[in-house]
Amino acid sequence: MTVEIDGANNIIKTNSINEVTSANGITIDGLNIKDSKLVTANSVIQTNITDQAINEAKMQISNAPTNGYALTAQSGNTGGMTWATVGGDNTPYFRAYRNGTQSVSNGSYNDVQFNAETFDPDNKFNTSNYRFTPAVSGFYVLTAQVRLGVQAGGNMFIGLRKNGSTFANALNDNSDNNSVNVISIVESDSDDYFDVQFFQSTGQTRDITGGDGNTFFTGFKIITWVI
Repeated sequence: MTVEIDGANNIIKTNSINEVTSANGITIDGLNIKDSKLVTANSVIQTNITDQAINEAKMQISNAPTNGYALTAQSGNTGGMTWATVGGDNTPYFRAYRNGTQSVSNGSYNDVQFNAETFDPDNKFNTSNYRFTPAVSGFYVLTAQVRLGVQAGGNMFIGLRKNGSTFANALNDNSDNNSVNVISIVESDSDDYFDVQFFQSTGQTRDITGGDGNTFFTGFKIITWVI
């Protein structure tokens, strides 16, 4: 080993020091000096990062990416970042209808007996008691329609009920029409139920017309969580 003393500049040099000079600065025994700054192996200078140089593998994310997911802040996870689904879920949802006619008396309220379903993937509508019980808290869009078999003078009333109490209704007093419908948004907790009542004052007992497109009851949960 040789030692060189530069007294004029107060520098001591030894040939055992591994020094490499490059465009990235001077590296001495593994330490890199660039632009008068010491850069260690685990440090990053933001201005030295090339655009689009950092990929997913270099980010601190707690899980693997999935198509359609978005990065969300998740306290406690690796790096505080997690791939997660965007938006919420519209379930439960359903569409029920009256299969066959149903006789409804004049001048009194009748529970509409929706005894068939078009779809109900979570089995939240009961075709025996004609109730929708979502069992999932949130806001729901509900709509219902009733059609009579004849056009007759008088009024027709339809009401959406929550736990037996009407919260939305519609009235048709035009004898040229034979249907009435209603739509509303309602909040539900984990045990609320919903059904439909119908009233007609056409002067005599009438038949509700069955069929998916005539007399139906539908609903779905509104997405309430988004990024």
